[in-house]
Amino acid sequence: MQALLSPESSFCFSSIHTHSRNPSPCRSLTSFRFSKINGGACRLIRRNPRPAAARAVLDAATIEELGLKESDIRNPAISSTYRSSKLPKPNQTVLEAQARVCTGPTQTRPLSEEQAFKVLDTILRSVRGELKDEKQVSKAQLGAFFAGMTIRANSFPEGTQWSEGERRAMNIFWPLLLRALPPDVIFIADPEGSIMGLGSSGPQFIGNGTSEMRLIGALREILAGGHLGYEEVQGVLKDVLPLKLEDGISTGVSESLLSAFLIGQRMNRETDHELEAYCLAFDDELGPAPVADVSSLTHYGEPYDGNTRFFRSTLFVSAVRSCYGESSLLHGVEWMPPKGGVSEEQMLNFMGANTNLSLHQAKELIEDKEVGFAYISQREARPSLYSLIGLREHIKKRPPLATTEKVQQFIRAKGRESIVAGFYHEGYEEPLLMLMKRRGVHSGLVVKGEEGALSMTTRIRSASTSKGLPVNYCSGFRSVGKESACKEDGVSHQSFRLEVNATDYGFEPTDTPRTDRSVSKNIELGLAALHGQKGPAYDRIVLNAGIVDHLLGCDGAEDVAVALDRAREAIDSGKALKKLLNYIKASQKLK
Repeated sequence: MQALLSPESSFCFSSIHTHSRNPSPCRSLTSFRFSKINGGACRLIRRNPRPAAARAVLDAATIEELGLKESDIRNPAISSTYRSSKLPKPNQTVLEAQARVCTGPTQTRPLSEEQAFKVLDTILRSVRGELKDEKQVSKAQLGAFFAGMTIRANSFPEGTQWSEGERRAMNIFWPLLLRALPPDVIFIADPEGSIMGLGSSGPQFIGNGTSEMRLIGALREILAGGHLGYEEVQGVLKDVLPLKLEDGISTGVSESLLSAFLIGQRMNRETDHELEAYCLAFDDELGPAPVADVSSLTHYGEPYDGNTRFFRSTLFVSAVRSCYGESSLLHGVEWMPPKGGVSEEQMLNFMGANTNLSLHQAKELIEDKEVGFAYISQREARPSLYSLIGLREHIKKRPPLATTEKVQQFIRAKGRESIVAGFYHEGYEEPLLMLMKRRGVHSGLVVKGEEGALSMTTRIRSASTSKGLPVNYCSGFRSVGKESACKEDGVSHQSFRLEVNATDYGFEPTDTPRTDRSVSKNIELGLAALHGQKGPAYDRIVLNAGIVDHLLGCDGAEDVAVALDRAREAIDSGKALKKLLNYIKASQKLK
């Protein structure tokens, strides 16, 4: 399959193999090379792994000479290597407890007595200074853990309140913790002195400075199981962000208080007003959004923490859709907890694209008819929210931002706008659509793809599927008139919900290709598909391009079969591959 590229185009994507402390070292990686063929076109060549002796391996001496840390050497076969070594690691014992107790009213799993004793003993030894480095329990962990315990005691149903084992452990440890914990954590653990009693100073705690005082006032409501108003949430967020850290220590508000605020709102299940406040809080952080001169723009809201198991196809879908005038804006981060999976930024970095684009540079690429799509990093678009990545790892569970960051409009369009977002937990599909309508877009779509991502699959639904909405469930709206956006003023629109069965559209049932945290494997599958190699990855890209076009009401996609055929033509003609390569080359010129 030939990709029609200009004679001067030449790209080579190869991997650097490094020594890894991973107990399961990765196999040699297959790489792709684009070489000129007769006529000046270009073809994609799969190169077999080189013998071990010929591999480019950075040994210890080279790492030392370059002044690098081994933890900074990125193995493209493992997405977790993209985690910054500058981020302090959380204590694993307490983190595992947070995964159990810092969740919703029905999902929380109380600790056993043995588990509670182990966690509280770990916390006590840490605050006494007996644990060092990554064994130390961070302030953010203390805030999240005790917020979870407090909310459970104050407002959760009986089945997810404290177990008898937790009560016994707390009764023994609290007198000791009371003498060792800092005042802000004591406040979080017993804000009104009604849970533990015994000399709690929670009711008298007011914090340091106006920002903390405002945060504490909001926390009193949250820790009691209550909710905040739109302006109150926005006021707190704008007061405390960006989070300023020096040597891993906050120079602004208490990390304990901030983490308690974020996880507490998620545990209480945010109201629409609260989610709206998170979604819109920093729209004006860098000024008005640039407006791209395009007739259609789709904002893709993939989960920022990436994919850990299955092929992530949205980058390649965007290249396909750009071939027939459907522009796309992708956004995310390089690495995000809790999953720390494969992200678009990791793939683009590995392929040599510039992932430090400003909003105005991304607008140029969207308007460029030889490209037609762009990727924006949260690092460039919302510095305040990006400052929370380290804190979010120590919270463990996803905060409200994990939902609202998927519904952003970093760039606007003169023509029609649509938002597509992925979700996993039932109950968040309607809030996501509400946020999209609040954004004033013409069409909105939420997809329950695999891993909560956007990608619909061609595999057959398993008979043993767990309760809840199935994978490939879609819900959304599209405006009736071509020029009318779906705003809050009641402009008419069509709503829909359905489960997409790929076999209904002629696809053979196939299992989704696994990538298992491998950035290079994800790229390999996507490039092979854009090169025209038929199979599950190819089908997945076609399905997701065509169905999304149809559901969003895009021009020329009224008939699903026609929408799918034009996606196939974009790939088989080589146009989609050329668009992706043009993006890499054009983004490099914008450095």
